[in-house]
Amino acid sequence: MSLAVVFARASLGVTAPLVTVEAHLANGLPAFNIVGLPETTVKEARDRVRSALLNSGFEFPAKRITVNLAPADLPKEGGRFDLPIAIAILAASGQIPDPALEHTEFLGELALTGELRAIRGALPAVLSARDNRRRLIVPAANGPEAGLITPSSALLAPHLLAITAWLHGQGDLTGPPAATQREQATELDIGDVIGQESGKRALEIAAAGGHNLLLLGPPGTGKSMLASRLPTLLPPMTEEEALEAAAIRSISGQGLEPDNWRQRAFRQPHHSASAVALVGGGSHPKPGEISLAHHGVLFLDEMTEFERRVLDALREPLETGSVSISRAAHRVTFPARFQLIGAMNPSPCGHYQEGLSRSSSEQILRYLGRISGPFLDRFDLSVEIPLLQPGELSRPRTRGETSAQVRQRVLAARERQLARAGKVNARLSGSDLDRLCPLQAEDAAFLEQALHRMKLSIRAWHKLIRVARTLADLADEPQIQRRHLIEALGYRAMDRLLSQLRE
Repeated sequence: MSLAVVFARASLGVTAPLVTVEAHLANGLPAFNIVGLPETTVKEARDRVRSALLNSGFEFPAKRITVNLAPADLPKEGGRFDLPIAIAILAASGQIPDPALEHTEFLGELALTGELRAIRGALPAVLSARDNRRRLIVPAANGPEAGLITPSSALLAPHLLAITAWLHGQGDLTGPPAATQREQATELDIGDVIGQESGKRALEIAAAGGHNLLLLGPPGTGKSMLASRLPTLLPPMTEEEALEAAAIRSISGQGLEPDNWRQRAFRQPHHSASAVALVGGGSHPKPGEISLAHHGVLFLDEMTEFERRVLDALREPLETGSVSISRAAHRVTFPARFQLIGAMNPSPCGHYQEGLSRSSSEQILRYLGRISGPFLDRFDLSVEIPLLQPGELSRPRTRGETSAQVRQRVLAARERQLARAGKVNARLSGSDLDRLCPLQAEDAAFLEQALHRMKLSIRAWHKLIRVARTLADLADEPQIQRRHLIEALGYRAMDRLLSQLRE
């Protein structure tokens, strides 16, 4: 047979579209051509495949070989097509049987010895192959990643010879080992934080309702310590959420740790990070920090040190939960449903209280102006983390509530939210708020007066009601009460600071 068809999978965002690898052998001067919009790394497969076949004891056909990767308008990059190209050539030259090829897909980079090397983005490919009821043969090094899916249709192979023996019915390929689902113990606990009860309370509210939180305070007061404890309060991810997050890590090339693949991510990019590093991009678009924090936490420390345009690039993903990156040939969408925690100093010198601050009101306003108002408006809560009172460090203290204890209240509150609306309070739309979070007439008038006094936007109205609804859920109360609105208004530290400076 001079023509063979083999199936493979490309990598496009978090999807793995089907690629048909067609190999045709014709008479004429020996040549080896690959067509179908291959990138440079794919064109180099000609030399890798030739050496792998010869070193594995196969005959490399001395004919005019044409390999087509269809569809032609889909970009192909990486060494993932080495194995399907080699299998297609072997089938076209009659060196292996082809009946099993119709129900099997192949992915893998070939070493010159014929060994298979791991590829990036194996997890989306395994999911797509399973949905199409085909087996997918991947390198053995991708086994831990493929084992995250149960049941898995993947088969593992260490070498090209193992695959050809399996196709001849002379050997077996094993499936990936099932991944463990135990939670990894963490040394972080909210009970280790000394004082800062208002910050702990705000962290509990943020965890319960999925709210974005801004921590405002002088250096060394525990803002970063509080932020790092947020993942310990969040509920465990569902299997669907964990697979979505794992797929993003798979295509990013950062690898997966099977022991803690169900833990929520905590990403803390440096303030020198570019917009591409945060949002994603590149000639071959890769996910940025906001996508790597999908279903987890993105912590921006020293927020005023980030470039303003970099922060503003996060505004749309915060609203939509995804980011789209367009290129001339294609468009890629990465999920980015993350919880944002920001931390910043209130002034250039770190303090703004009288007697401590060395900055004027104009200098502080100019400093805070590095962050745009629309971006600050994306935070549901902003809370001050002040210096500890004298004597608080030296006095004997009992350990406060642990993360496990607070987490129980968070889980109970989330169950109420999911039972009521099917989503956390932070994602409630305006119509959801009208339908599910009605206010009494006198409470609505009270809240509107407070908004006018604080010069807040209509978006702030909705955010205050969402936070008040979370407070009611934590208290297991069916309706929002006046005290919930008052406490929600108390978590507007940035608005109070800006109002005080402008007076």
